[in-house]
Amino acid sequence: MSVSVETTKVLAPDKHALQLVTLTNQQGMRVQFIDWGATWVSCVVPVGDEKREVLLGCKLEDYAKQGVYFGATIGRYANRIANSQFDYQGQTIKLTANQGSHQLHGGPIGFDKRRWQIEQTEEKCGENGVIFSLTSPDGEQGFVGTVKVQAIYRLTDDNALIAEFKAISDQDTPLNLTNHAYFNLYHAEQGSDIREHLLQLNAAQFVPVDSQGIPNAPLKSVQHTSFDFRQAKAIKQDFLQDEQQLTKGYDHAFLLGTGHEKTGAILTAPDGSLRLTLTTSQPALQVYTGNYLQGTPTRAGGEYADYTGIALETQALPDTPNHPEWWQYGGMVKAGETYQQWTRFQFG
Repeated sequence: MSVSVETTKVLAPDKHALQLVTLTNQQGMRVQFIDWGATWVSCVVPVGDEKREVLLGCKLEDYAKQGVYFGATIGRYANRIANSQFDYQGQTIKLTANQGSHQLHGGPIGFDKRRWQIEQTEEKCGENGVIFSLTSPDGEQGFVGTVKVQAIYRLTDDNALIAEFKAISDQDTPLNLTNHAYFNLYHAEQGSDIREHLLQLNAAQFVPVDSQGIPNAPLKSVQHTSFDFRQAKAIKQDFLQDEQQLTKGYDHAFLLGTGHEKTGAILTAPDGSLRLTLTTSQPALQVYTGNYLQGTPTRAGGEYADYTGIALETQALPDTPNHPEWWQYGGMVKAGETYQQWTRFQFG
């Protein structure tokens, strides 16, 4: 079990070198992070006699240039806010747009494009970890309030990575943090068709969206739709049916079943050789089947094709600031209130 921090020779957009944090457990599982975007850049899992990379990723020098949010910590608000604005307590808050008229993943300079501080690394009691911290000033990307954030990543000896987010704001503000890793349990290095994987979700409802990913209807039952993953099925089975045609595949939020420590998703490699079980405190899960990965650089200097990785982003529902009926599921925090959410990625 070990933790190491290495200063690389790669410069980030702020002209300072990237710091690479490596966590290793007694089973030989290894995860790596960089301090630009508090980004999860690698996840190598022992599978039989091999060590298998299960995260899509690129060369370190490409992380600041790629546009698909590989492994990044996302904030202030993961997912979309319609028309980059919302009304709150009689005031219209206008945000910085970065996807047409809408805001996606916190704006053009979200948490994924910021230098995080490595607050501490730790080794203890069968797990080791790293704590990244960031201060988001009042007015950043249009959001009100100064927010102090921690992204905490811990590796356990039973081959699980736990991602925990803590934050506190001095004003009421939208807050919705997640990690944007793309998984491929079979062939993440060059990518293989993720639609061959099996997926099971603990979700009876999903959010219909328009072609820009903006919610356009109330929560809808998955029953008798292509969004029903309550029993494990190949992702390809009902692919591009129903509302998926608007978004070129799955790019939808699912409201997870209740319970403090709920299994949100189970992803299984096509040959059954590896399984990812995701449990979380978060209320919802955005499932994105990599519909627009074409041309994104790989670690080996090639390019990924569409549908070569799946993002399973635990979070609040999209566009919650414009949907008071969804505030009960999180996404808005009060001044002085501690935001705290966690997700466990269990490999086995």
